Amino acid sequence: MDEISILLVEDEKKIADALQSGLTENSYSVKKAYDGESGYREFKSHEYDLVILDINLPGIKGYELCKMIRESNERVPVLMLTAMGSVEDKLEGFNTGGDDYLVKPFEFKELLARIRALLRRRSYSVPPGKKLSIADLEMNLDSKEVLRSGQSIKLTAKEFQLLEYFLRNPNRVLSRAEIALQVWELDFDSKTNVIDVYVNYLRNKIDKNYPVKLLHTVVGMGYILKDEK
Repeated sequence: MDEISILLVEDEKKIADALQSGLTENSYSVKKAYDGESGYREFKSHEYDLVILDINLPGIKGYELCKMIRESNERVPVLMLTAMGSVEDKLEGFNTGGDDYLVKPFEFKELLARIRALLRRRSYSVPPGKKLSIADLEMNLDSKEVLRSGQSIKLTAKEFQLLEYFLRNPNRVLSRAEIALQVWELDFDSKTNVIDVYVNYLRNKIDKNYPVKLLHTVVGMGYILKDEK
């Protein structure tokens, strides 16, 4: 099996060195960069299996760098590290294309678990051209294209994962806890509204401009994707 290559963009050298040492001991190949500009140059010059990205970087900030990475490569998993743990900060990270978000300080074993989960998701293979659909909504899992009534819908990486989960479970009420576990791979925190915010993001993109609504709220229970025609 080929060695997994990770790009680590972290401006605090001691943290970067410690993470590189721990990841190397776990059989990952790690390349470090200490600012946004060099991180992007490194990303463009080599093919990486995963990017670990600090938010508060000198030069190009982490959020902007994540956008640049995502514009260049839609599939590479991006794990964002930050000392900022508010819901708004997490949403900003997901909105720029991040796949997961880890708040400092954290235990190294949790970082390893997040990395393994992202790599498992990345390695999930689907036959070329495989599609999921309901009514006039269609998702191509190979090209990552989403269409409704033939019109292209642009989704962030996390919105795509959320819609994929709904499409794999049509006509079934999905609780917030289940969505948190299956899409974010996290235990549900009842104090956060991240799930509701993302469902609304998705609803605005796949339902707002169409007469038939597909994504519905089931009060006190969760959400359901169904065709009510």
